[in-house]
Amino acid sequence: MGAKTGFLVYADGEVPGLLREAGTADPARTAGMMRLLYPGWEIEESEGSTLWDGVYPPEGTAYSASWPGVEVIGDQRVMIDFPSQLPEHLVASSAGRRLVLHAMHSVVDWLAFAVWEDGRLVRSLSLSPDSGIIENIGEPLSFELPYWAGDRPADVIPWPDADEEPYPLPFHPLELGEDALRALCGFVLEGHPEPDDIDTDSIRLHGFRVRDPHGPDPAEREAALQKAVDAMGPPRFFSLGPDGSLVERDGL
Repeated sequence: MGAKTGFLVYADGEVPGLLREAGTADPARTAGMMRLLYPGWEIEESEGSTLWDGVYPPEGTAYSASWPGVEVIGDQRVMIDFPSQLPEHLVASSAGRRLVLHAMHSVVDWLAFAVWEDGRLVRSLSLSPDSGIIENIGEPLSFELPYWAGDRPADVIPWPDADEEPYPLPFHPLELGEDALRALCGFVLEGHPEPDDIDTDSIRLHGFRVRDPHGPDPAEREAALQKAVDAMGPPRFFSLGPDGSLVERDGL
């Protein structure tokens, strides 16, 4: 699995039905929503994306769209270990509406999702094999039940010569993450598509570069990263030997 997400949806009802009816999002309406959700931030329009790619935008970029009844905001900043700690102004903006947070990262098998109704948190789950269950608030939603019941065990193939220890969670977070995507938002990124799944490539999102004026300067961060890269030694390359061990080799 290679899916990554970090996005919010505000909706006047069930998200899948509202997204299926979404047409072209008005740029001015979307920009107004961005100014509301990023108060005091520097916001500059940039190239947009689709719902397929826009649920995990590059760092410093947000992809968003505002339609009557439903709004989508993709931003890596909402990828937080404790969804219940989503900034208060983002939760307050969901008054009278449903708010869905979905975040997952395939590199570490991490998943987090949460649902608020009229500003009240009704469900939050965050977990990964390294950290275990990070947050578990509210009753499991219906799509979760087969996982907690043991009907969807993790099927993980260990590396050669690795100890075949059991997967540290009763199920794979990314598998649950895809089912959460479908149940809460009406689409999946990986796995078998179903006839009712939303065509994410057909839904366009507007792009914005966003920066907290009180946060770290992007140029300084880039310079620090480049300095760290320059301090590293030359790359080393390995291949898998006949016995399953890693053997260093020259070049690619």
